[in-house]
Amino acid sequence: MPEVGAAEAKQIIDAGSQVIDVRTDVEYAAGHIPGARHIPFADVQRESRSFDKERPIVIYCRAGNRSGPAADAFAASGWDAHSIEGGVLSWTEAGFALEPEDGTVAENPNMPLR
Repeated sequence: MPEVGAAEAKQIIDAGSQVIDVRTDVEYAAGHIPGARHIPFADVQRESRSFDKERPIVIYCRAGNRSGPAADAFAASGWDAHSIEGGVLSWTEAGFALEPEDGTVAENPNMPLR
């Protein structure tokens, strides 16, 4: 799996990568990485044609359980694709901001905590 830690993900994002949040609508609305595009996990394959294959892509979810397989599939197809190890939980633990300004990491009762 092409996982990167939160600090490396931030560097890739700051350098101009595409950022895809594959969580649910409720999770995304509660708080997301600034500039992230929301595409629920089930829709990523269908929406992939709208991504720029020439730019790296960082995919994330709450803890990495959904984004990992998505990043694997993109990497297997020749993309410079990454999943944030530990997901948005590790992003916030590293002290990086969410949008909106008072954003939080929503609970998802269907996913393991970590």
